[in-house]
Amino acid sequence: MKHPYLSEDHEIFRKSLRKFLEKEAVPYYEQWEEDRIIPRSFWRKMGEQGFLCPDLGEEYGGSEVDWGFAVIINEELERVGSGFIGFGLHSDITVPYISSYGNEEQKQRWLPKCTTGEIITAIAMTEPGTGSDLANIKTTAILDGDHYILNGQKTFITNGIHSDLVIVACKTDPNAVPKHKGVSLVVVERDTPGFTRGRKLKKLGLHCQDTAELIFEDCRVPKENLLGEEGKGFKYLMKKLQQERLVVAICAQTASEDMLADTIEYVKSREAFGKSVSQFQNTQFKIAEMATEIKMGRVFLDQLIANHMAGEQVVTEVSMAKWRLTETARKISIECMQLHGGYGYMEEYKIARRYRDVPVASIYAGTNEIMKKIIAKNIGL
Repeated sequence: MKHPYLSEDHEIFRKSLRKFLEKEAVPYYEQWEEDRIIPRSFWRKMGEQGFLCPDLGEEYGGSEVDWGFAVIINEELERVGSGFIGFGLHSDITVPYISSYGNEEQKQRWLPKCTTGEIITAIAMTEPGTGSDLANIKTTAILDGDHYILNGQKTFITNGIHSDLVIVACKTDPNAVPKHKGVSLVVVERDTPGFTRGRKLKKLGLHCQDTAELIFEDCRVPKENLLGEEGKGFKYLMKKLQQERLVVAICAQTASEDMLADTIEYVKSREAFGKSVSQFQNTQFKIAEMATEIKMGRVFLDQLIANHMAGEQVVTEVSMAKWRLTETARKISIECMQLHGGYGYMEEYKIARRYRDVPVASIYAGTNEIMKKIIAKNIGL
């Protein structure tokens, strides 16, 4: 049966990327986990090979290919480790704001270096007191002559340490009614006066992914760095969250597939009571249940990706995929660790890392509780 969005060209690309990662990422990943950061040199290598922002137009350094190539990049990075989420955030979440809402001068100034890895991007929405409720953010950007004066604090920012370009959700009109009409997006560049980084946050999992606090104190941002129109920021965020949540679903599905494959290999090789663990009925039933759930998730996800690539509005279905596939991955991490026995709790086994990396996917890009609210609203409740 024809795949809904992948062709032979995609599979050739996947083989090339996998070979690259086996050489440039797999041998070093454990060290990066210990270092609590992925080196910028790896970002540059990704850029040199065309593995950053491949769907951008050639005039901006991209390959101008369909989004299926981006899906493959997210999948193959996830198979190595969940700590690579910053690459998907850069290529498929942050950069699309610039390519969609930026003017030509902004695109020419920033996008070519985004494709080479010279510029690493981040998007700053979450604040210490505001997560899912973006209309109530407190960070302000007040126009003063030729500059916006930016004040506020952001937290849990992916790529927060490495970022050279940060899209900041802020209030350009703090008194707007309704509140969301005061939200705008302002782009802050590295070394802008008044912009500082707080702590590199210590997390339960995703150790090699740099997550940080960002602080803006009378930060003077040129008004030319306004992205799109004033007051349209909330609308832009809502529109782009569809792809962000889809990326999270893709990574969760891939993690589930990888955990199952590792566990099948382990139970076949591990012996207990004179036979392999895979021969016990309980093991077979657990594996069968997980394989079925994972397969059903993949079929739903692949069709959803195809619909998204076709330009369809699939907010409801994306919300379904985001919550269900992340919950599935969390459940599978527990089941697979149990099937590994005591070894599953040892750091040298990949399942231990998955067990701590997977749960946060149900929180970021909108909590799963928010996903259920969206679904309920969109089906008429």
